[in-house]
Amino acid sequence: MKRQISLAVFAAALAASASGAFAQDFVVSGSTKNLPQTEGDAIYHAVCSGCHMPEGEGAVGAGHYPALAGDAFLESPDAVIAWVLHGYKAMPPLGGIMDDAQVAAVVNYVRHNLGNNFEGETTAEDVAAAR
Repeated sequence: MKRQISLAVFAAALAASASGAFAQDFVVSGSTKNLPQTEGDAIYHAVCSGCHMPEGEGAVGAGHYPALAGDAFLESPDAVIAWVLHGYKAMPPLGGIMDDAQVAAVVNYVRHNLGNNFEGETTAEDVAAAR
């Protein structure tokens, strides 16, 4: 069991370093508990790309990290909001480190980039309603 955990930690660290994410990208400091990034692409690359990869291609190794590029699941903003806020399976809940505007920004980023072009804009109000 210890070996599996060690391998998972190593794989996550390797993925983060390969994606251009650095420890300082994840640091939350000062009087706020939220991430410092506010733009969707910056949030994605600081937090999400370590598992889902920089271009959203996903990865398989210590675990299965689904591709977000060209993923029909992302058509439903409500589902994406729920997964970002509350997590799902191995994906951790991120609602505690992002405010509503940050969640909306990253949801819009993955729905309109990474080979996706779904209609509609998610707002901070949509996220607040889902909390």
